[in-house]
Amino acid sequence: MEKEETLRLIDRAQHGDNAAGEELLGKNSPLIKSIIRRYKNRGVEYDDLYQLGCIGFIKAIKNFSASYEVRFSTYAVPMIAGEVKRFLRDDGPIKVSRSTKTTAVKIARFVEEYKHEHNESPTVETIATEFELEPQEVVFIMDSSKFPVSIYDRSDDDSTRTLLDKLQTDENDDEKLDKMMLKKIINELPPRDRKIILLRYFADKTQSEVARALDVSQVQVSRLENKILQRIRTVYGE
Repeated sequence: MEKEETLRLIDRAQHGDNAAGEELLGKNSPLIKSIIRRYKNRGVEYDDLYQLGCIGFIKAIKNFSASYEVRFSTYAVPMIAGEVKRFLRDDGPIKVSRSTKTTAVKIARFVEEYKHEHNESPTVETIATEFELEPQEVVFIMDSSKFPVSIYDRSDDDSTRTLLDKLQTDENDDEKLDKMMLKKIINELPPRDRKIILLRYFADKTQSEVARALDVSQVQVSRLENKILQRIRTVYGE
């Protein structure tokens, strides 16, 4: 999908156009599938993993800004993967039936879409009506799956860290995801910025050596490097 078209659809979706959101979801289905494929054989049905990926994708649509200066797909990847990993981690201590898990996934997606459309969370009664459940059933399903808690929420004891920062990670999956993300981020940097990052962090060059390679001052390299890193942190919340 062309970048301009993607931005146009995102803008429409952020202003309540559900059709635009569905179009984005459909056209990015291969991206979602490529990410959730990493989490197969974890005791969760593939269709449920896909629904979780869609929830993360919807969050990405809601929070994305063109000012981030990265492709939307790059921004969406950690949101998609994060939603799946959060469910897999939260699902560990509390064992529930497969049907309850499936319903929890559907409720979570409904909640995200409702918040996107109405700018507020649905009530328990609204969810119960939507899924033809009793209110107490809704509370049980949501509580057992812990969907109201987002890995991107700030932890209670440290406002500078998200809950994701405090969770244990699967190093193999995270390393693969980090490498994929890093490659996409670097590839989307302007040529000079990309060269600075590659020389500094992959070729292990000093700022003075980079300055000589670019024929600029060491102070300029320092400022540029800080600006690049700050932009990445701003986009990905690191």
